[in-house]
Amino acid sequence: MSAELLRPDAEGLARAATLLAEGRLVALPTETVYGLGADARNDRAVAQIFEAKGRPRFNPLIVHLPDLAAARHLAVFSDAALRLAETFWPGALTLVLPLRPGHGLSPLVSAGLPTVALRVPDHPVAQGVLSAFGGPVAAPSANVSGAVSPTRSDHVIEGLGQRIAAVVEGGACPVGVESTILGLSADDGAAPVLLRPGGLPTEAIEACLGQPLAARDESAAISAPGQLGSHYAPGARVVLNAATPPAQGLWLGFGPDCPGAALNLSPSGDLVEAAAALFHALRLLDARAAPSEVIAVAPIPEKGLGRAINDRLRRAAAPRPGQSAP
Repeated sequence: MSAELLRPDAEGLARAATLLAEGRLVALPTETVYGLGADARNDRAVAQIFEAKGRPRFNPLIVHLPDLAAARHLAVFSDAALRLAETFWPGALTLVLPLRPGHGLSPLVSAGLPTVALRVPDHPVAQGVLSAFGGPVAAPSANVSGAVSPTRSDHVIEGLGQRIAAVVEGGACPVGVESTILGLSADDGAAPVLLRPGGLPTEAIEACLGQPLAARDESAAISAPGQLGSHYAPGARVVLNAATPPAQGLWLGFGPDCPGAALNLSPSGDLVEAAAALFHALRLLDARAAPSEVIAVAPIPEKGLGRAINDRLRRAAAPRPGQSAP
């Protein structure tokens, strides 16, 4: 049976909350991407997320909450973590923090780690669902694991429509790439670690903290979502930094100097516009590409939201499991 498509009105939000309380899976829009939500306290419900997505159990989930007060019941906030939350929540920032004793979350959420990833989304529909439900919602991106993330309700239905209970309609996601993830310890003397670039530019975070972020050791074990080598990938092979159209494939442009591009993430070179368009553009080109064609992407500046865009593209271009590098 296909997922219900719920309107973002009082009746639809109440229905979403009822399904979550029953231990069912409900996809909901956030400002970043659509998330696949389940009651974060319910082992069986959280296990269904991993089953529906085909997601490895060692990959932690992000818990979505309505506000900072709710988050402080689940994790220990250092002074730096509080400053970041008070500045950027609600918004596209996820904080990985030490779990508080008696948190009540399913251990599947944190993949057995002593930390948990928390976020307060800045989307009225997500906030409506969280308020109606009244509890923490674990919600990774609402797509098959490793595939292109969904930024519209039809993306969710196309990929997971037969595996979940409902999708709450919320239009196109305005940010379009997942949240920035920071790892913080309970000790304010330790520099926060950038675990995943995302919808909040690192420059804004460093300005808030008054210090640079530490880089993640790429050889370290998975400690947060979005760290798998191959991820966010369409069916067609992705080629990066293509300054001209490929001999056999489709060119995804960026900026004004891409005549002949099949699509352009932002003709004016606006990184905010490009981030919002990225996943939908990859889906459109993947649908058009012949089996032997590649999706070649024009160079994206490595600054601001360009860091998040390039992170997603590098993982989309990485060899898939069981596949050698081209």
